[in-house]
Amino acid sequence: MALKSTIYKADCQISDMDRSYYQTHQLTIALHPSETEERMMVRLLAFVLNAHEHLQFTKGLSTDDEPELWQKSLTDDIELWIDVGMPDEKRIRKACSRADKVIIYTYGGRNTVWWSQLQPKLTRFDNLTVINLPRQASDQLTALVKRTMQLQISIQDGQIWLGDDQTTANITPETWLV
Repeated sequence: MALKSTIYKADCQISDMDRSYYQTHQLTIALHPSETEERMMVRLLAFVLNAHEHLQFTKGLSTDDEPELWQKSLTDDIELWIDVGMPDEKRIRKACSRADKVIIYTYGGRNTVWWSQLQPKLTRFDNLTVINLPRQASDQLTALVKRTMQLQISIQDGQIWLGDDQTTANITPETWLV
């Protein structure tokens, strides 16, 4: 018998002063049985940082040919491809050829070897951005996990403040490649 995903709900009030984006998004996020809450929250943060009316979660872990999130145009072209974790070079190359813009969010402090091996090979992609969330940032995100989350998010000058009625996180992502 296959394990089922656990469903989380997140009501996100986003105030992104860097992009002049102010919106509320009511999200349903499936936590795959093989996924950690930390990874799920990094996916949620990736959504928040790139929020748009056409940005959506995909099947993610259960599908090899889709990212974690994507934004498609009305003609079904992939405008934005977002991956989480440490994808291999082949997947990154495929993403960069299929999408106008690709963003990879690494997290958890276990990615320096991955980055040192791939960095020289990735500089040739003009449409690729790699953002690292230090271990402390992903720990702060995990502290916010609840089955139903009411989150207030403020983004200004690259700093992210997330909070609910009990916990607050202050995150500063590191841009490794633009």
